[in-house]
Amino acid sequence: MTRSPAAASVAVMGDMSGDMATVASATRRQRAADAVRALWRATLDVALPRLCAACRAPVEGEGLCPACWSKLSFITRPYCERLGIPFVYDPGPGILSMQAIADPPAYRRARAAVRFDEISRALVHALKYGDRLDLAPMMGRWLGQAGRELLADADALVPVPLHWRRRWARRFNQSAVLAAAVSKMSGVPVASNALKRIRPTAQQVGLSRTQRAANVQGAFHVPPESKAAVLRRRLVLIDDVLTSGSTAEGCAKALLRAGAANVDVLVFARVAEAA
Repeated sequence: MTRSPAAASVAVMGDMSGDMATVASATRRQRAADAVRALWRATLDVALPRLCAACRAPVEGEGLCPACWSKLSFITRPYCERLGIPFVYDPGPGILSMQAIADPPAYRRARAAVRFDEISRALVHALKYGDRLDLAPMMGRWLGQAGRELLADADALVPVPLHWRRRWARRFNQSAVLAAAVSKMSGVPVASNALKRIRPTAQQVGLSRTQRAANVQGAFHVPPESKAAVLRRRLVLIDDVLTSGSTAEGCAKALLRAGAANVDVLVFARVAEAA
C-alpha cells in the first residue's frame, strides 16, 4: 500500500526532525564535555601551576620561562639546503655542505626547528618521558615554521614509528604526537600506519655513527596494506631529534622502496655543528 504525498511529506519531515534532534543532542553533549574539560584545566592550573620544561620555574604561558626561552637556538638561514645544517656565514643560495656532497642522504631535504642543546633536550625529554603532552602544540608550531617549504608541497606526514613493545611501555609515540600538531597547523594529513618498525632496536644514545646505522638496518617496513598511502606520494618524515641521521635514512629508504615520490625530513631538534 502506497502512502499519499501528504503522508510521505509528513514522514520525511518527521525523519528530518529526528535527525535535527539527534544533532542538537550531540552538540549539547559536546558543549558540556568542552565545559567540563575547560573547568578541569582551570582547576589544574590553580592546583598545579605550569612549570618551565627546562628549569621547573612556574610559568604563565607555554613551555618555557623567559630565561630558558632566551637560550633556545633556533635554526634559520643560511643553512645547507640538503641537510639543514647551519652555515657560519652566508655562502649564497643553494649551496650544499661538504657533508651533503660527500655523503648525500636518501631523503631529499632535512629541516629542524632548533639545535639540540640543553634547553631543547629538556623539552624533548619532558614530552617523551615526562608525559608533557601540553608541550606538543608549541613544539608543533615551531616545526611547522621550520618546515614551511617542505609542507607546502607535501601529500602526507609520516611519524617515525616505535616498535610495539616500546610504544606499549611509553603509551604513546612522541613523533606521532608532533606529527598531529604539525598536521593541525598545516592541514597536511598524517599517514599514521604508513611505516612500521618491524624489529626492536637498541637505544641510539652512546652509539657511533656506524653503530647507529647498523642498529636500524632493516628495522623499518611499509606494510602491504599501506602501500597505497605511500605510492607516488610526497612525504615528510616527522621525528623529535636528528642526530646522525641513521633513523631518518632507514625510514626514507623503506618509503622510497615502497614507491614514494620523495621523502623530506622535519624534526624538532638536530645535533648540528655549524658548517
